[in-house]
Amino acid sequence: MQNIHSATIFNDDFLFTNKTAKRIYFDYIKELPIIDYHNHLSPFDLANDTLFPNLYEIWLKGDHYKWRVMRTLGVNEKFITGSSTDEEKFLAWANCLPQTIRNPIFHWSHLELKNTFGIDRYLDESTATSIFSKCNDLLQKKEYSVHSILKQYHVELVGTTDDPCDNLMPHKQSNIFKQSFKVVPTFRPDKFLHISDKQAFIKNIEKLEIATGTKINSINSFLSALESRINYFHEAGCRASDHGLQQMPSKITFTPKLETEFKSFIDSKNKINFSDPERFFGAVLYSLCRMYNKKGWVQQFHLGPIRNNNSRMMNLVGVDAGTDSIGDYNHAENLSKFLNELDFRNELAKTILYNINPADNEVFASMCGNFNDGSVKGKIQFGSAWWFLDQKEGIENQINTLSNLGVVSSFIGMTTDSRSFLSFSRHEYFRRIICNMFGSDMEKGLIPNDEKWISSILQNICYHNAKNYFNFHL
Repeated sequence: MQNIHSATIFNDDFLFTNKTAKRIYFDYIKELPIIDYHNHLSPFDLANDTLFPNLYEIWLKGDHYKWRVMRTLGVNEKFITGSSTDEEKFLAWANCLPQTIRNPIFHWSHLELKNTFGIDRYLDESTATSIFSKCNDLLQKKEYSVHSILKQYHVELVGTTDDPCDNLMPHKQSNIFKQSFKVVPTFRPDKFLHISDKQAFIKNIEKLEIATGTKINSINSFLSALESRINYFHEAGCRASDHGLQQMPSKITFTPKLETEFKSFIDSKNKINFSDPERFFGAVLYSLCRMYNKKGWVQQFHLGPIRNNNSRMMNLVGVDAGTDSIGDYNHAENLSKFLNELDFRNELAKTILYNINPADNEVFASMCGNFNDGSVKGKIQFGSAWWFLDQKEGIENQINTLSNLGVVSSFIGMTTDSRSFLSFSRHEYFRRIICNMFGSDMEKGLIPNDEKWISSILQNICYHNAKNYFNFHL
């Protein structure tokens, strides 16, 4: 095993292969604030400035990236999501981490420990107990509460992901007192698009009725209820929606038959199946997107995963168990038609497109260029490398594809898409990578060797473009 006193690779030179990149990063980029416009952090913990009891709770619990690794390395489920103690689970993870070499988790994990707790050692079985103890002691101090951690990372904005029926009280509470950061909700209505799961859909309709104080018995009352929640979210500071979908729909219009059938479906309390769930999905999504445009929101589409592949694990752990993977779908035609219908009616909101399959990079990047209309810089965004792609090679590929087929200087940069309060180190990861790419091009003579010029573009990508793109009023 490695010498616990040896220097780690996570020093000032980490990820840099040229001197220009290092100068630009430390002189122009490192201290920029973070706008994390899309994540899955807990609004409750943000509102209550939570002090986590131990390192497992703040770092490993709910992290399906790490769960996949542990299962791959033969760790019994009791040490992952099962009955073992928090310390036992942490020690099991520490024993795995040295084996994750060349997986981005090795980089992320050590950056998170170093940046948050000052841990300058590799985590393994020989250092695990002392690291767990040190971090647990620090986590009891006010300087390591949720608010303090965000301040430490220079976080300016946190965009959570929220159910349309949520009352958003934690968001309102978070913003009552002046903090160094702002918390905004994001409207995520996917559960109201999928009518094929009859029992779940009816339960969600009942929750929507309670949230809006209205009876839903028709398409019109259903859409009105959703719009009332959009208005409610807007008043709470929401300026973006998000959708996690396999594909965009091929059919997007309501028909008289569908409207009549929906009323019968609601009245029957799920005793009948809906005949055309895809048309329902498409028509509701299209209606929502028109509402987003009226509000001046940004709409986000995360496209392409196959979720919950392992039914046994889903039954054991539930959704987000770490059994999702890259899907192999044809996106171009449906995505084009959907965006075109909105654009033709002058109702296309600012849009971010994220792909999970690297084979779709060029498809998504070229699609964005079709619908930029000169109304705003980078109106249609090829989103940051997402999920299985938010590692060094995936980030580089996304940036290169956008550079080749679009205008990378208009890019709104990185977001964590994370459930962990330690994941803001991914912004440093991204910033080091993009500085290295631009610095390398400068030294090779591929772009001008003018540090102020290139640094201003990188500052825009890493911070200013996102600040200007969303209407968060920071």
